[in-house]
Amino acid sequence: MKKYSYIGISFIVLIFGIWVVSEYMSRNASNELAFIKQAGESKRKVPDFKMINQHNDTITNKDLLGKVYVVEFFFATCPTICPIMNENLVKVQNEFFGNPNFAIASFTINPENDTPKVLKGYAQENDITHANWHLLTGDRKKIYDLARKGFSLYAREDSKAEGGFEHSGFFALIDKNGYLRSRRDEQGNPIVYYEGATPYNSKKTNRGKQQIDWLIKDIKKLL
Repeated sequence: MKKYSYIGISFIVLIFGIWVVSEYMSRNASNELAFIKQAGESKRKVPDFKMINQHNDTITNKDLLGKVYVVEFFFATCPTICPIMNENLVKVQNEFFGNPNFAIASFTINPENDTPKVLKGYAQENDITHANWHLLTGDRKKIYDLARKGFSLYAREDSKAEGGFEHSGFFALIDKNGYLRSRRDEQGNPIVYYEGATPYNSKKTNRGKQQIDWLIKDIKKLL
């Protein structure tokens, strides 16, 4: 009788152990940041680019290797979502202020207007002070190709839109090796991008704070 009792207890312990390990693996996997997949590839890497920042310095994707960085597309005269996006990014900047392994790359979609001089003034007006926050301008076609093909982020000129341009309000997160990363949702699927166009302290929704807090936590993981 005792023999069968021991077998039964052992079986229960085994099943419980398997459940614990399975649960741990599941939760651990959901905490790992996902790689963003691209057609035919398991990981999407930032394509080569070469732009000029607000200090007239040439910045390429290779200059950002070894750094965890956030990418956005904006324009200096944007009257709608850009001020909100960059106010949110200032919070991210301040969290990592002085950290040489963190950066932000803000690509203008209106390079004709947004010269290095204009972008430098924009930086001063918007509390952009981190040494590695680059406001980048360059060839229009290359910028739009980078947005659409490199990051799959919406950007276009539209005379009917406020400010004359339309673009997404998302942030992309890049790891030290130049790969796009993101956290996973409750089902384990990548969220891909972080929403940046909702005010952090919005009284209507907690969405802005949630997304920026997620971004900060995930940057820390990659660092």
